[in-house]
Order: sequence, then C-alpha cells, then structure tokens
Amino acid sequence: MRNSMCHAVRADLAIVFALTVYSLPAAAQLPPVPVPAENPITEPKRVLGKMLFWDEQLSSDNTIACGTCHLPTSAGADPRTAVNPGVDGVAATLDDIFGSFGVARADSDGEYYEDAVFGFARQVTGRSAQMTIGSQWAPDLFWDGRATSQFINPETGAVSIAVGGGLESQAVGPIMSDVEMAHEDRDWSEVSTKLSAAKPMALAVQKPADVQAALAGVTTYGDLFTDAFGDPAITAERIAFAIATYERTLVADQTPWDAFVGGNPTAMTPGQVQGWNFFRASQCAICHAPPLFTNNTFRNIGLRPLAEDTGRQGVTGVPADAGRFKVPSLRNTGLKSTYMHNGQLQSLPVVLDFYQGVNGQVQFPANQDPLIPPINIPPPVRPALVDFLANALTDPRVEAGTFPFDRPKLHSELLEEMSVLTDCVNGPGALPAPTFPTTQGECLSRFDMDGDSDVDLTDYTEYQLANSQ
Repeated sequence: MRNSMCHAVRADLAIVFALTVYSLPAAAQLPPVPVPAENPITEPKRVLGKMLFWDEQLSSDNTIACGTCHLPTSAGADPRTAVNPGVDGVAATLDDIFGSFGVARADSDGEYYEDAVFGFARQVTGRSAQMTIGSQWAPDLFWDGRATSQFINPETGAVSIAVGGGLESQAVGPIMSDVEMAHEDRDWSEVSTKLSAAKPMALAVQKPADVQAALAGVTTYGDLFTDAFGDPAITAERIAFAIATYERTLVADQTPWDAFVGGNPTAMTPGQVQGWNFFRASQCAICHAPPLFTNNTFRNIGLRPLAEDTGRQGVTGVPADAGRFKVPSLRNTGLKSTYMHNGQLQSLPVVLDFYQGVNGQVQFPANQDPLIPPINIPPPVRPALVDFLANALTDPRVEAGTFPFDRPKLHSELLEEMSVLTDCVNGPGALPAPTFPTTQGECLSRFDMDGDSDVDLTDYTEYQLANSQ
C-alpha cells in the first residue's frame, strides 16, 4: 500500500512538471492547443499517457510500444529502415514502401504462423509512421484521416468526444492492429486484463524523472488509473484519453523560427532568413502554412500511381480524394529520415528534387493537385531553403530528447544494443569487430565504457549494469 509521503512527493513533483508542460513562452507563435471538454488535461493523466505510450506491454507480444515507431528525436516519426514490398509483392521495386516494423503474424491464440509476405519475420506497415509531435492541432489523423475528430468509444459505440478527439481516435488504432501491435482478433477486454496484471513500465530502463516520480510507491496500472480517473478501471476510452493527453503536451515551440518571428532578429542565420523569405512567398506556404507549417488538408502531390494507394478516397469514397494524403507539418522535419506517406523520399534535397521534377524524380499527374506541378526554386536559393527547413524549424529540445520530449529506453532497443555489443566484444584480437554493420568507431563510441580504446568483457558488464535500472 502506498503511504501518504509517496503521495505528497508525487503531488509536489506533479505541480512542477505540470507547470513545465503547460506554460508557453510569451513569444510563441503557435495557437493554443485545442483540448476537448470531455478530456481535460491533468498531470496524473498526462504521465499515465506517457507511460502507456512507452510501454511495450501494451502490445500482444511485449515487443512494440506506441513510441517504438514515434521517437521524439526523429520528430515523433520512425528512423528505422523497414521495407514493405508494396502491391507487387516484390522487394526492391519502385512501389516499395518504407514503413515501420510491427509484430510477427499471430492468430487469435497468439500462435505465430507464416505470413504470405513476411513469413515469420516482423511485418512492415503499409505506410510510413507520421510525426506525433505537432499532431495535436489536426482535426483528423493518419495519412488518410480515418482517425476522426469525433471519438467513438470502441467498446460501447457511444460518442466519447463530439469534436476535437482526433488524437483519441488515433490512439486506439495501432493497439488493435494485427500488423502493428496485436495478434489477430484482439479485443479490449484482453488489453485491460493484461494491463491490470502488469507492472507499469517493467520492460523499460532509464525512465524519465516524471515517470519515476509517478511510479513512487506504485505497483499496478490500477493505481495509476485511479490517480488519473478516480478508480482503477482500465478501459479503451481511458487508455485513449491518457495517451492523447500526453501527446497534447508535446508542444515544440522553441525553434529558431519561433524566436525570429517573436522578435529576435539573430535567431536565424542569414541563410535561413533567405530560405524563409523564399518559402513564405512560394506556393509551399499554402499547404505548409505557418505557424503550424501545415494546413491539415489532404492533397495529391502525384508521388505514385493511384492504383498503389488511393489514400483519402479509401475513407470518404469520393473519387476526387483519390491519392490525397494528409499534409504533414514541417516543424522538426530536419530530424526525419524518410518523407511522404510511403517513405520513398529519404532526404530533404530529394524532396525538393521531387517538387522541382529534377534528378530523376517523376510526378504522376492523375488527380494531382494543381499547386504541385514543378515548383521553381532558383539554384542560389535552394541551399538556403534546405537550411531553413532542416534547422530553423527544429526545436532543440526535440532534437536532444529533453523534457517533455524525453523517454525511457525500451527493452527491444536494449536487446538490439546487446546484440551489437556482443559483436563488438567478439571482434578479432579482442578489438571491436571491423565488419559491417558495426565499425570499430561505432563500437568504441557506443560501448567503450572504461575508455581504454577496446571493447571487452569489462565494458560488457559495465554496460549491462548501466542499463539495469
């Protein structure tokens, strides 16, 4: 049983973190975060949402958290390379999709079986992971907008949020997806039962300070749901409410651009100012309108043939929506490793190549938005535009992964790191393995714990100890 001292300490820390999260600087250009009346922001709910977002136990097989595919230091997107072969079923062809790893195919009993495309390996999503940071202003979410502003309780069918519940609608999707986080035919009673028996964040290490504070004296998720909602019931609606609350507090408003338009003339470099001046005078700013750097509409930019993915049309059934996808924000876009709904474009210069129609980039005109056909970017301006997009729109807290964009280390990450560490320890002559994919430099920079220019069993032991809490 938790004692009153634990409650007092957690309450004091909650006040500190709440003030940190919800106070915006006076010069911030972003509008207030819309918060539905049915789901007001509270600190216990926020920190519960943070834990649920980063707990791999929310998946059927304990391998995937929401945050696995939405890392803050990658703008809330996925930096990993995962290939879905697309509609032709053949990898290394033009319709490949660079998505996110999910779970291995499993039946309703959790028994693995061979998937027609991925075999017994992890499945890969059919679209790239969108940025979570900045999504709190969007009415409808996912690339096709199927997570609607009206949030329907997935257990009861009742309307939980009439307007403004896009984040809640989005939060419940991946947990039930038998590609992303679930075995086939998973239901919410199973999720509730699993979380009721789970030790919160048991698989994670290096937990952030606010999570540690909330876990003081806590042994069950029921305790945390009681703090957030008044009783220990774990429901789909409450899971969605908590995760959405956490996401609403991820406000990245401390970019050089924010400081510049807030009155600091030196916040952006001269090159970034040049890029900004071009950007705001171009048609780019119509869809990527400041200060959100998106207008949250759906556009067909002509990236791929319509037969590969009809996008918004699959939700609305309207032919005019064929090939339309949600316009992403450009905030923190320099931290991403893939771009567009299929992850096909893998650097900002290549994105500009596409919009200019140069360097082998091809546009498909069927139902293409009239704003898109080749955009004229003068060669002298292009480096400045890339600099503006890559750097002036990046919040340093997001890039560094500091509060509120901090996170724990996941068990799956630790297993992968230990595998690489083993490769380093087993290199020839007790030196780091000089073979792909792990170089000597990578071994030393990541695992030379005692600084002796070697990675050996001493480093292995020290690394294990450092990642045991």
